[in-house]
Amino acid sequence: MATEVKVPTLGESVTEASVGELLKQVGDAVAVDEPIISLETDKVAVEAPSPVAGVIKEFKVAVGDTVEVDSVIAIIEEGASAGAKSEEPKAAAPDAGIEKAAPAQAKEAVGSDSAQTLSPAVRRAVLEHGVDPSTIKGTGKDGRLTKEDVIAAAKAKGDTPAPAPAASASAPAPATTGERREERVKMTRMRQTIAKRLKGAQDNAALLTTFNDVDMSAVMEARNKYKDLFAKKHDIRLGFMGFFAKAACLALKDVPAVNAYIEGDEIVYHDYVDISVAVSAPNGLVVPVIRDAQDKGFAQIEKDIADFGKRAKDGTLTMEDMKGGTFTISNGGVFGSLMSTPIINPPQSAVLGLHRIEDRPVVVNGEIVIRPMMYIALSYDHRLIDGREAVTALKIIKEAIEDPTRMLIDL
Repeated sequence: MATEVKVPTLGESVTEASVGELLKQVGDAVAVDEPIISLETDKVAVEAPSPVAGVIKEFKVAVGDTVEVDSVIAIIEEGASAGAKSEEPKAAAPDAGIEKAAPAQAKEAVGSDSAQTLSPAVRRAVLEHGVDPSTIKGTGKDGRLTKEDVIAAAKAKGDTPAPAPAASASAPAPATTGERREERVKMTRMRQTIAKRLKGAQDNAALLTTFNDVDMSAVMEARNKYKDLFAKKHDIRLGFMGFFAKAACLALKDVPAVNAYIEGDEIVYHDYVDISVAVSAPNGLVVPVIRDAQDKGFAQIEKDIADFGKRAKDGTLTMEDMKGGTFTISNGGVFGSLMSTPIINPPQSAVLGLHRIEDRPVVVNGEIVIRPMMYIALSYDHRLIDGREAVTALKIIKEAIEDPTRMLIDL
């Protein structure tokens, strides 16, 4: 009996997605609820499971296709047993040019049955770096390989391709062709959405950024003093984001315009703080939301952030995780950024940018001393937030970080 696999519900107001990856091949056996296709929506990846146990008879879609909710994407032969793979000839893959230069063992590994679920990006990375995917431990969902896993493995072995067989002494060395390659890869739906939203923010908001610098000595001292006790009691590492999230709550309480947004000809103010935290995912930047941050302690905020980071890497964040948000914190410092002008996350009106900590000479009580300093930036929509309000909010955050006691006594 043939059973249709349809595109599942993708989330509120989301009606279509792109086929990101075929997790199975025609002829593969599948269990009930086993994922067979990965679909990319505007914000998250969603897996379509098999409704029955059987064998995949046919895929109705290909990677890159746009599909709508409830459309048929595959046919499962219910109760059948796995047979031989389809013998239909396959079109030449776009990686063919790269594959010619790849080491033999990498090509064999990529073509083997054990690597059938490699995504196009992972397959291309395997061929480019000449690594054997069967020797790499995947960190993606269900242990699948990610592009980052392949790159890390290549760096670990020195990223050197396997040596070519020794040439005969009489054979002339092959001439260097100086070939230069280009590769065109269709933007993922998530990347297209990121591009549209960020460009829309530039086009629709009057963006301005104000800067300050923060002496991180007090926070670093408190963190070093209590990190072991904190981890033992709460089973989570004490990081810097918890301090900045609580400091931001103080600032947004005192300067409510920074926590508001424009809707039509009205200003929407919030008596709560839902902080969107920018998290790096394999397909781009996502911004899950810490809800009611004003009521949460350091431990719960750190747990929320750690959970978001893990699920972003695994591709298991949901639309609900990223819905809403009244203010955003983006930490470019983890990538080494010294200073930046972050772009607001519409419809929000402000975003706090954090940067790397570095020792710099500063003047304290008339003396030059070396302190761990960080530049912080607040980008804001000048249509709603005046310069005085933006500077005041950033100054409150600076003072709270330099004297964390302020966060305990609400100053």
